[in-house]
Amino acid sequence: MARTEGDTWDLANSVGATATMVAAARAAASRRPQPVITDQYAEPLVRAVGLDVFTRLAVGDIDSEEIERSVGFPRMVDTFAARARFFDDYFAEATRAGVRQVVIVASGLDARAYRLAWPAGTTVYEIDQPEVIAFKAATLADLGAAPTATLQTVGIDLREDWPAALQEYGFDPAQPTAWLAEGVLIGWLPPEAEVRLLDSVIPLSAEGSRLAADYGTVTGNSEVAREQARSMTEGWRRHGLEMDLTSLTFPGERTDVAAYLNENGWDTTGLGLADLFSAAGLADLGDAEHQVPATTIHFVKAVRP
Repeated sequence: MARTEGDTWDLANSVGATATMVAAARAAASRRPQPVITDQYAEPLVRAVGLDVFTRLAVGDIDSEEIERSVGFPRMVDTFAARARFFDDYFAEATRAGVRQVVIVASGLDARAYRLAWPAGTTVYEIDQPEVIAFKAATLADLGAAPTATLQTVGIDLREDWPAALQEYGFDPAQPTAWLAEGVLIGWLPPEAEVRLLDSVIPLSAEGSRLAADYGTVTGNSEVAREQARSMTEGWRRHGLEMDLTSLTFPGERTDVAAYLNENGWDTTGLGLADLFSAAGLADLGDAEHQVPATTIHFVKAVRP
């Protein structure tokens, strides 16, 4: 079913299921002998959502390479592991620079507030739909997990006035902030909503603030990309999951986040997926470098001087 601006979802359907897919990939990556990331909370969170194929991937009942072949997403686990490592390293850089205020937009099943070693005095704000926030908090509480920073969860849809809600929970726009928009600006929002999100972040960012994001599209517009999307849809269907990425994304030209921030006075550094693989010490992408998402997703780190 095509997306609409007022639609709803949870972590087991629609665009919410993609967050569970990414968490399952992080869990699979964490099980490897020399993992590039260690996310000890990904597996129990995925199991709690209850989607069979992702649970089996997370716990190791399915070989990750078998999944990647069957759905036509080569190096899927490595892709999301490299992305997670990139953003983990970004937060480490930000806190070394003295930033102690962090905002994770559309946090989903992100457990960084629990698994990263935050410096004393750090406050992490997580923004997502109230049901998603409540689900993750309850699941992690059942595990006995405790945040490693002061955690403020802001349960609100990004289509509402989240900047006001964020400040009601204690966010201080006069202090430098490390923002993260992971897996948000890649087609899940209408183009105009992408711009609204950035236009909300910019005035809340004091000097020394930082932002990291991936942006572009998870599908692509070429015939090769459309065929890959069809193959992935059929592959997930064979595993009992209805997940058609083309129906989950909004049409229209995507926002060049790096260019937009640069135009607004931020210093930006752009990277591609191959750069993330190299930084994580993973083998080269190989043929996957010429397919979606390597050809359609970009990464940026930005600083407001």
